[in-house]
Amino acid sequence: MADKTKIIWVYALSVLFLAVNFYLVLEKDIYWFFLLPLVLIVFYYYLVSLDKIILLITFFTPLSVNIRDMEMGLGVALPTEPLMFGVVLVFIANLIFENRYDKKIATHPISYIIYFDFLWMLLTTFTSEMPVVSIKHLLAQIWFIVPFYFVASLMFKDKKNIRKFFWLYLIPLLAVIIYTITQHAKYGFDEDTGHWVMSPFYNDHTAYGAALAIFYPVVIGLIFYPGSSKFSRFSAFVITIIMTIAIILSYSRAAWISIVAAFGVFLLVMFKIRFYWVALATAVIIGAFVVFQQQIFDVLEKNKQDTSADFVEHVRSIANISSDASNLERINRWQAALRMAEERPVFGWGGGTYQFVYAPFQLAKEKTIISTNLGDKGNAHSEYLGPLSEMGIPGLLIVLVLVIVVLYKGLMVYRRTVKREDKFIVLMVTLGLVTYFVHGLLNNFLDTDKLAVPFWGFIAVIVAMDVYHTGEGEEETSEEE
Repeated sequence: MADKTKIIWVYALSVLFLAVNFYLVLEKDIYWFFLLPLVLIVFYYYLVSLDKIILLITFFTPLSVNIRDMEMGLGVALPTEPLMFGVVLVFIANLIFENRYDKKIATHPISYIIYFDFLWMLLTTFTSEMPVVSIKHLLAQIWFIVPFYFVASLMFKDKKNIRKFFWLYLIPLLAVIIYTITQHAKYGFDEDTGHWVMSPFYNDHTAYGAALAIFYPVVIGLIFYPGSSKFSRFSAFVITIIMTIAIILSYSRAAWISIVAAFGVFLLVMFKIRFYWVALATAVIIGAFVVFQQQIFDVLEKNKQDTSADFVEHVRSIANISSDASNLERINRWQAALRMAEERPVFGWGGGTYQFVYAPFQLAKEKTIISTNLGDKGNAHSEYLGPLSEMGIPGLLIVLVLVIVVLYKGLMVYRRTVKREDKFIVLMVTLGLVTYFVHGLLNNFLDTDKLAVPFWGFIAVIVAMDVYHTGEGEEETSEEE
């Protein structure tokens, strides 16, 4: 009788649901009620399995669409950001009512850097030129970092979830790539057209290129990942070929540079060059640039090659700071950011405010044909100068410390892990992060879900491997010896 009663209830609720929907559609022209079952399923998993929500958000991220031109210059990525906000609410509720979170994650060095980052963002919100914008910026960072760092770090205790995370971003990204290439083909793969054909999924070719670059080491690693099935290896190989074509057709010079840098780090790892030698060499290069910057700029100014559909010419245009509008506009934005920092060196102008306040800091002689005073064509084009202008010198220092510690931890965890599959995972995400750290010299996208999800997700992988999996395999190795 109990089973029959359940069946009756299922049929009754189904009929009621359909009847209400037909009434709303036919009489009221309302269609959204059909989404109710999906909403209930999602709500259920918020309560019983938050990791599935994280994976769901990951899948939707490459497909999300940013809704702009909302009041006060705010926007939201649908459906990902509302789902992330829900994760934040559940996470906070768990902390309040259960008062339980893994101390190993909570006390990890990277977690402390994030705490300082949140604290400084909060303080600079009070001193912000536009407090409402800075509050939104702070909230956006919270609903990016909480799900894909603090929750994901716990989720990645199960290493199967790491590979699920990779594939659930790669599969929809592949769909976006195919869409973009198909659209691009209609225009003969024209270079100018290549800047916008990935819309509405990515704002422009630079964000698209950054997403391709950060996952490029991952998809290559999946080809050789120990224990993978032949189907997985073959799928990763095919995706690698398609992504290689997409990276070339993206015409994103920053993406190309970042991949070359990641390959350089890969060689350093393979040849077992110590981290402090790399840090020393980097310091020497930066010092040499500072000392000889005038001579370097004199050489660069002789390069007149503009962006081009020809691959070789497009590569040459990377160093053109005399006539290439894109390069000159970056320099214009950087100079404006530096002037903003000079005026407010400690607290900056407030998180997220750069695009709204940088216009008066431009000089007429540095403006280009693509310069704007309307705040509608991007940000500071730097993950380092952006925080400097918005949150002062402390904001820049926090970013630099995060970069150094993440790279150090990634390389150290790689060396300390015993299992080959663990080494693959750590190396793949570390090289992926290298692409973004380099890309961050020329662009900034961590205020969007497209790059924030893989960025913080990859950092969470390093932390989870460090906390939960570093010592795995040591006992087996010692027994064999």
